[in-house]
Amino acid sequence: MTNEMRLPRNAKEGLIFMLIVSIISVNTIAPLIMGYEFGFSKENYLNTLRVIPFMWVIVLFLVNFVARPLVGKLVAKFTKPTDSFNAKTLFNIFFSVTILSICLTVIGAWVGQRQISLDPIREFFYHWPKNFFIAFWIETLLAQPIARFVLKTIHVKQAAKTANNVEA
Repeated sequence: MTNEMRLPRNAKEGLIFMLIVSIISVNTIAPLIMGYEFGFSKENYLNTLRVIPFMWVIVLFLVNFVARPLVGKLVAKFTKPTDSFNAKTLFNIFFSVTILSICLTVIGAWVGQRQISLDPIREFFYHWPKNFFIAFWIETLLAQPIARFVLKTIHVKQAAKTANNVEA
């Protein structure tokens, strides 16, 4: 998979990929969860927008320092080198969303309520399945496909440019 056109090949592409996925995820998942929790209203949406910058920083931290190390180990344990790109991608999304949704079900409630309490922990099993479901489908059907499409477009343009330079 080292030459996979849908994956980042360097730090710059990794940053582009992470920014696309995180911006789409934070701007869709948080408003949907808040809407289902407190009702879909303009006031609720505006309150969610105020929290999104803080949540975005928290999500980036959790992705890089909590989820990524664990997900790498889990994907390696549950897949084989001969498994397809799509199979490995689906496992990656599943494990990433599981870990992040567990953390963010509690942390997101604390940030949103602007206080640390035991309520999100006590109500965890009531809220987490919904949060996981929303996040999983946003990641699977929207955020990751868009980010992978952007990377593939970048790589196709790079390959065409390289081919043109070789011909010249």
